[in-house]
Amino acid sequence: MERIHYAGGELLTGSAIAGAIVDYAAALASRRSAASVDIPIRTADGSTTRAHLLIGPASQLLTEPVETDDDELEDEELVSRLQAATSALSAVRPVIGGPDGFDDDDDRDDLEWPPIR
Repeated sequence: MERIHYAGGELLTGSAIAGAIVDYAAALASRRSAASVDIPIRTADGSTTRAHLLIGPASQLLTEPVETDDDELEDEELVSRLQAATSALSAVRPVIGGPDGFDDDDDRDDLEWPPIR
């Protein structure tokens, strides 16, 4: 298990989940972007619930391993989605047009960005 220190608080979640969150946050920060992520967490009384995190360029995340008798929290589908989103953000993309990637005639307001889930 891993403890995530986030926004002045702490969340206990699975190691693979915590690692995927940190990698995704770094990829988002490199693109100056943000996203929300819903993850399973273990509460102080040992029950399981979910937490909703907003991560992006200003996120200050720290994880640390935690020894516990509780079962490791796992969500393979979530980890796979986070890894795919991280890879997509990290992929090399060609620059077209001017230094910002747009020709002077391009209308930037017409761009549609797909949501990341």
